[in-house]
Amino acid sequence: MKKELSFALNYALNKGFQIHPDAFKILENVDVKKLEKIIKEIVREKTKQKLFQISQDDLEIYLGIKDDPTMQSEVKVISDPTSRITTGEGVKGYNALFSSRFNKLKRIISDRPESKMLKSIASVKTTKSEDDIYVCGLVTTRNTERNITKLILEDPSGSFEGIVFDNELQKTADTLLTDQFVMARISFGKNSGLIIKDLILPDIPDQATNKSETEAYAVFLSDLHIGSKYFMEEEFSDFVSWLSSPDPVARKIRFVLIGGDMLDGVGIYPNQNKELVCQTIQEQLKKAEDLIDRIPKNIKIVIMPGNHDPGRRALPQPAIPKKYNSGLWERENVIMVGNPAVVLLNGVKVTMFHGQSIDDIVKTTPGLSYDKPTNVMKHLLRARHLSPIYGSQTPIAPEMEDLLVIEDVPDIFHVGHVHRAQLDMYKGILLVNSGSWQKQTPFQASVGMTPNPGIAIMVNLKTFQVFHQNYNSNLDNILQS
Repeated sequence: MKKELSFALNYALNKGFQIHPDAFKILENVDVKKLEKIIKEIVREKTKQKLFQISQDDLEIYLGIKDDPTMQSEVKVISDPTSRITTGEGVKGYNALFSSRFNKLKRIISDRPESKMLKSIASVKTTKSEDDIYVCGLVTTRNTERNITKLILEDPSGSFEGIVFDNELQKTADTLLTDQFVMARISFGKNSGLIIKDLILPDIPDQATNKSETEAYAVFLSDLHIGSKYFMEEEFSDFVSWLSSPDPVARKIRFVLIGGDMLDGVGIYPNQNKELVCQTIQEQLKKAEDLIDRIPKNIKIVIMPGNHDPGRRALPQPAIPKKYNSGLWERENVIMVGNPAVVLLNGVKVTMFHGQSIDDIVKTTPGLSYDKPTNVMKHLLRARHLSPIYGSQTPIAPEMEDLLVIEDVPDIFHVGHVHRAQLDMYKGILLVNSGSWQKQTPFQASVGMTPNPGIAIMVNLKTFQVFHQNYNSNLDNILQS
């Protein structure tokens, strides 16, 4: 008997385990370098279950020879814009969009006790009251000068200008985005001016987190940029190969979520063709399909588009059109969704958004940066909207319904786009910015953007414990948290 096998068996026996003869036959054929790790992992798992025999089934499941029948892998799409897009035209379309935004967010904020005192802006203008009054609306203008902040809010009945004098409240006012929804407590000043005394955002309520009944894992990826010469193809291939390995975490992975920019696209920016190894969308999708085809078939893969993928670029985006690659659509374990989308993974609610609006928010909000994308994600959750600013860098289509309002409170909020992998928590919600699999591009270097690519983030959906695998050889490349 090999000494490594003898050591592994003695370890199990000393822990009070019995080993079935059929299991012993499998162990004889296992790589000796992995024997100790395999036995220790199985002993640990079986001890948790208070089962003290190692069977042939245990080893076959662990080594990936057989799938674990007890492991849940249920995906349910509960929100996807693909079939709901009904773009309006011109002024009528945008009026419908902002009316939908106002009504949805007013409904969300109506759970707050202050909402029972809400009045329309038009009625406030014709009322004189010594008591404070509550109104709500979309921010159309924010202006700060001489230590005074002026806000103009608009609702369907009209608009008003209010002044913020309080220093602390000004800090909140300075973070408000154009077209963001807010509730304001106002009073009448001596000269009939309106003074804003409090600002209340829709925000996220405290609530219990949904968790999976079994320890299934989800992998969060985005911004692969397949087709770019900076795509980390070798590293990503190593990760895909690891998914089929006997590693105990790999064996429990049941979901892979790709949050946009799977491809580098064509004609996205000037002279892009000089940075492409695949010059057409069809070539890029074929390479993506070949890589995805190597992922074990017991893993469900959810793919959403980003601003580099083919199809409509304005938000909300439908799923990558089938006409570009029907092969992905036809795979049983692949689910194509639009941007944004909400999916249930074994009952865990995940909001997926590529994150285009981060560009606009970082440019207009003091204290926010590309280096810490989860701070921007908190901003979006407080606003209960994925892209509040209209008319800036992020194109927003004039939909008849605003599909970017965060109506469902997620358990996990998954965003990409900025190529900085980072983790955080906000009111019990796990925030995952999944970084990228593209090395620093010349453009990123020219503007001082330093990505931390090649990190695969994995979440245990039962415990919400986070693991990661770093496939980047750069020692400075770490996951932020």
